[in-house]
Amino acid sequence: MSFIRALKCRECGKEYPKEALHVCEYCFGPLEVVYEYEDIKKVLTRDVITSRGPSMWRYRELLPLDREPTVGSQVGFTPLVRARNLADALGLKELYIKNDAVNYPSLSFKDRVVSVAISRAREMGFEVVACASTGNLANSVAANAAACGMENYVFIPYDLEQTKITGTLVYGSNVVGIKGTYDEVNRLCSEIAGKYGWAFVNINIRPYYAEGSKAFGFEIAEQLGWRLPKHVVVPMAGGSLITKVWKAFKEFHALGLVPELDSKVYGAQATGCAPIVTAVKTGSELIKPVKPNTIAKSLAIGNPADGYYSAKTIRESNGWAEDASDEEIVSAIKLLAETEGIFAETAGGVTLAVTKKLIEQGRIPRDESVVISITGNGLKTQEALQGRLEEPPVIKASLRDFDELVRSVGKKYAVKM
Repeated sequence: MSFIRALKCRECGKEYPKEALHVCEYCFGPLEVVYEYEDIKKVLTRDVITSRGPSMWRYRELLPLDREPTVGSQVGFTPLVRARNLADALGLKELYIKNDAVNYPSLSFKDRVVSVAISRAREMGFEVVACASTGNLANSVAANAAACGMENYVFIPYDLEQTKITGTLVYGSNVVGIKGTYDEVNRLCSEIAGKYGWAFVNINIRPYYAEGSKAFGFEIAEQLGWRLPKHVVVPMAGGSLITKVWKAFKEFHALGLVPELDSKVYGAQATGCAPIVTAVKTGSELIKPVKPNTIAKSLAIGNPADGYYSAKTIRESNGWAEDASDEEIVSAIKLLAETEGIFAETAGGVTLAVTKKLIEQGRIPRDESVVISITGNGLKTQEALQGRLEEPPVIKASLRDFDELVRSVGKKYAVKM
């Protein structure tokens, strides 16, 4: 049974049928999925959710499909890690990491949105799926399309991290590199979608695609014992994820699945691409586009599609936004790896670095619950750490040489032989 009521313009409120539409024909505002919440409330309870398998589809009534998903049945329900070592390093009482660096199958939160988007595209009868991407989405579209045998095209800036390009090509996807920024890639894809009639997950299928991110928020609430964190820090690229985490919290509260809506949501961007942060800090409702210049390529969207709504979400929840330099990003990646054994991509470094700043500013109290959102795996952005890690010593296969190494290490770290 489908609980989708319609698509609705986020600006003027005009409703549209459940088709491949994403822009209001009257005011050009973005469209969003709306649900029959009273019907959902009758069937979706804590007991029903916990009786289902460990994937994002345990919340399927709140996801925009008419039938059972046909793609990504194992996506989601990633670990919420109690990060005690990192908490000690930051001086926090209660810290958690929502770790989508181990999401199935392509090691990022994009598997959530893609599994929804392709399942919906197949319901609508599309034969080709495509995307414009800064890397993680490319990996996920290629992997999930391969798994269901769907032809796919992926358009990326030609100078992405090589690991992300390889992680797309390996699935046999039709990959096209574009000489330009992500924003230029996206504009081209909008033209292609109109001419070729393909299902572009983040263009004409975007209203459905974006809803997949809500599962990230649903899982946080359930894994915390059916309560919301006081503070959650989310990386921002196009800006959709932070709006959907907040929507997830509000939906769970409205359905009576969590008792209180008392979270503050914070946005994180890289200093070299921080248009949403700038808008929040200046109190502006306008998002001024920028040309990205950062190692955090997965966040390098200079004209974010949901920038206005991201800033609105932050203000509505009484949160804040901050940015992190490339040096701070690398330092945070290393800190997370050394304290919790989690290797995050550059977006994760941005999120942790921003969390540190928010704590130091007093915006996040040290005695309240905090969730840091890790959205991708560090194996995808190894280039960012090249030349920034200590090279390992090389010795002969000799015990004498190893003894000498131990003695030299002992001098450095006061280690006893």
